Amino acid sequence: MTSTTSPVNHPTPAGAPQPVPLDANAVDRLRARVAGPVLLSGDDNLADELATYNLTVVHRPAVVVGATGPEDVRAAVRFATDHGLPVAVLAAGHGSSVPSDGSVLITVRRMRALTVDATARTARVEAGVRWAEVIEQAGRFGLAPLNGSSPTVSVIGYTLGGGLGPMGRAYGYAADHVRSLDVVTADGELRHVTAETEPDLFWALRGAKGNFGVVTAIEFDLFPVARLYGGGLFFPGEQAAEVLHRYADWTADLPEEMTSSIGLLHLPPLPFVPEPLRDRLVVHVRIAYLGTAADGERLVAPLRDLGPRIIDTVAEMPYTEIASVHADPVDPLPLYESGTLLRELTPETIDTILAFAGPEAASPLVLAELRHLGGALGRPPAQPNAVGNRDAAYSFFAVAAGGPPQAQALVDYQRDFVDHLTPWTTGRRYLNFMFAHDTTPDQVRHAFDPETYRRLGELKNRYDPANTFRINHNIPPVG
Repeated sequence: MTSTTSPVNHPTPAGAPQPVPLDANAVDRLRARVAGPVLLSGDDNLADELATYNLTVVHRPAVVVGATGPEDVRAAVRFATDHGLPVAVLAAGHGSSVPSDGSVLITVRRMRALTVDATARTARVEAGVRWAEVIEQAGRFGLAPLNGSSPTVSVIGYTLGGGLGPMGRAYGYAADHVRSLDVVTADGELRHVTAETEPDLFWALRGAKGNFGVVTAIEFDLFPVARLYGGGLFFPGEQAAEVLHRYADWTADLPEEMTSSIGLLHLPPLPFVPEPLRDRLVVHVRIAYLGTAADGERLVAPLRDLGPRIIDTVAEMPYTEIASVHADPVDPLPLYESGTLLRELTPETIDTILAFAGPEAASPLVLAELRHLGGALGRPPAQPNAVGNRDAAYSFFAVAAGGPPQAQALVDYQRDFVDHLTPWTTGRRYLNFMFAHDTTPDQVRHAFDPETYRRLGELKNRYDPANTFRINHNIPPVG
């Protein structure tokens, strides 16, 4: 395979260690210190070890370490620093950032420990755990996590980037409710990080993704949510303008218990797509309401009044079925994604969205989505963190699918789309919705306000002055 995106050159500060050529003895010594597999190019099972959900980024690391626990991670990080190599981390591979060429790539899928404390209403998970597992375990106690729309996303990567999910307006970002993190920093030390033990690092880890180390475990709050009124309303694409305008009016005055989104979907004629939705434009309104079913039905009525739906799945459901609200695909796909944050959704904004993704547009997108923000997402958390941009009213997100020949055209279309939304944006972006072609430091700085970005750069200089953790949404060290 060949990479469909150009590697992003994240800078290494002057004076950082230069790569040391690897020899067989050095790799053998690493294998002796690691319980999991250590793989090189050409080794059996390498392709399986490097498998990702998003197929657009191809990894060609110098060494792969299949970590079974934090001691394996420590050994891998120390090996990387000894040889002047960057460190990359791979869990589920949903959020593609940049290829890990020439790195020490740590795969964390074997780290699967998961504990739910029903009394404390917390969960503790290791780096390989995905949201589906937490949802199931917590659901046994009538509890729920602040998971994302897809159950196959890894818990830690999602949370470190903020974590915008279907209970966001009620409870805020997932990062707002982290109790503690275990992280291996660039010095190879395993640190247990809380607001009391290391407040600066605790602040930075919650919002800046993988810039400060490899998080091996995380503890976070669960919430007493056993059921919700939720699901999807699917309208014909021909009604896109009417539904979008109604949605804008509808979201102007909603209780915080209602979190919703709307997507213009053009799904391929594939078996996993329900037959009525195949190869046509549809409008998908996603509902997640934490109040009573009666109140939910009353709140959703203005949307149902728009007329017959192709499919209507909005009903009372156990929280363990939350994945059905967005119904994200679970099989790997080659996806190109981009996003921005909107301060308002005006008629002119909607006209622009329709021009790029509506029924009259020759659009290559499979999804153009708006997520309603505000509520708890718009307030600072009890324990401050690096997740910013809480003044946005909506998140915009575009997705296209295709192979290498279409890559540049798809990326250009998305960039043009986002550029045309500039009059209504906040000028900022949501870090978890920034993907491979949008992860240079100049772009990543737009995920933070200037003061937060400055502080992150200074903390990066304290904890990772050589920028060892740069195969990510990189924030370079400044001193």
